[in-house]
Amino acid sequence: MNILIIGGGGVVGNRLGAKLAQRGTLRGKGIDKITLADVNDPPQIDAGKVAVDYASCNITDPDSIAACLTEDTDVVYLLAAVVSAHAEEEFEAGYDINLFGVWNVFERCRKLGTNPVVVFTSSIAVYGGEVDDPITGQTFLNPQTSYGAQKAAGELLLNDFSRKGYIDGRGVRLPTISVRPGKPNRAASSFMSSIIREPLNGVEAVCPVGDDFLHYYLSLRQCVENLVKIAEVDRADMGKNHVMQMPGRTWSIRQMIDAMTAVAGPEPAKLIKFEDDPSIQSIVTGWRFDIHADKALALGLEADDSFEDNVRYYLEDDKPAA
Repeated sequence: MNILIIGGGGVVGNRLGAKLAQRGTLRGKGIDKITLADVNDPPQIDAGKVAVDYASCNITDPDSIAACLTEDTDVVYLLAAVVSAHAEEEFEAGYDINLFGVWNVFERCRKLGTNPVVVFTSSIAVYGGEVDDPITGQTFLNPQTSYGAQKAAGELLLNDFSRKGYIDGRGVRLPTISVRPGKPNRAASSFMSSIIREPLNGVEAVCPVGDDFLHYYLSLRQCVENLVKIAEVDRADMGKNHVMQMPGRTWSIRQMIDAMTAVAGPEPAKLIKFEDDPSIQSIVTGWRFDIHADKALALGLEADDSFEDNVRYYLEDDKPAA
């Protein structure tokens, strides 16, 4: 079993590679090799007994994809993307990577003729506009950002390439991952981790929305567990729509801060400042949060029990040593 993780230098992709290496099996077979591929050198992981390669891959370049996606690739995780605010600010870059890059990966699979399992990460940004709550598996997609439109287009490609038998595709719309380790990035949702992560590390953080702002979240640990599970779902159980919502839970900013306080005491919350940012608000207030993930839950994917768990997982897995 050979696994390629495109976007293996990112937080989710790198953690997924480490999880799979620790696990040693996928889809009932031993893992022989994991390739972590990204435009920049992916951080190295503890490979255990599994062979791990690190590759350069630019999904806007078909030749670059062909160099790492080969006939012996059994499972492809396609996680690479330009994030939300970046895609909104740089229109061409967003489409080059989030749409045409996805096409390039799927087209490489088609030309190989090997029908690999392809796990594609979409986003809750595909929802929005004038649709009724709650959001369910039957809700039509109405994204209100370029990023959401690009992800929705990728979902359509995944379903069509799967229908034709070119790939064994399965797509999951990720909730916002919090608490995400590392540093803030250009995602509009970046503050949803930084307002917890930075205070836990003794650093001031700015929240650009009010404390009653509601959003849909999942921890990094549970996200990785779900990415493993979705690759193992039987194709027959996917139905005619190979894309589904990954489970998460809806919390307000106030509930998140209260959860941090319950786990880590009152001091971290004192480091959060509230300062309105209209540019961020214009993006995130168009996202929906009353989301039901019934199909994924029926297939064995899970949400976190509480946001206190999200905080604990960060402290256990990711908080830098003092």
